[in-house]
Amino acid sequence: MTQRLDMHEQIPGFYKAMVALEHEAKNSSIETGLFHLMKLRASQLNHCAFCTNMHTEEALHDGVDPRKIYLLTVWEESWLFSDRERAALAWTESVTLIAETGVPDEDYEAVREVFSEKEVAELTGIICAINVWNRLAVSSRQPHK
Repeated sequence: MTQRLDMHEQIPGFYKAMVALEHEAKNSSIETGLFHLMKLRASQLNHCAFCTNMHTEEALHDGVDPRKIYLLTVWEESWLFSDRERAALAWTESVTLIAETGVPDEDYEAVREVFSEKEVAELTGIICAINVWNRLAVSSRQPHK
């Protein structure tokens, strides 16, 4: 695959704003392992090879159980994931696939059972941030390392 364009070079101000958004996402109260799983799952759903590779490496580096990474595409079928992880992953899928799901009330109610209102807002911000990154990388054909 050949990279179409270098987003960082073409829109440095936008890129700088994205880095600031990423900083805010990383400084949320959401635990590091869950943060990685959410970003990785959204990247898988968006078919973003660059981000899937990067977030897999980051998750492994930060000590996420490799089995969770291997089983992430079938998380609903695995006992490895906690109730919080399951709720966050379901929310990640619903928000990432917003055009298909419409993010129904049932999905919001399910995530609110295990997360505070502030945490749901943080989860949503994290999901929105990774979705923008995915769209930048996929549309520009940014190659993974």
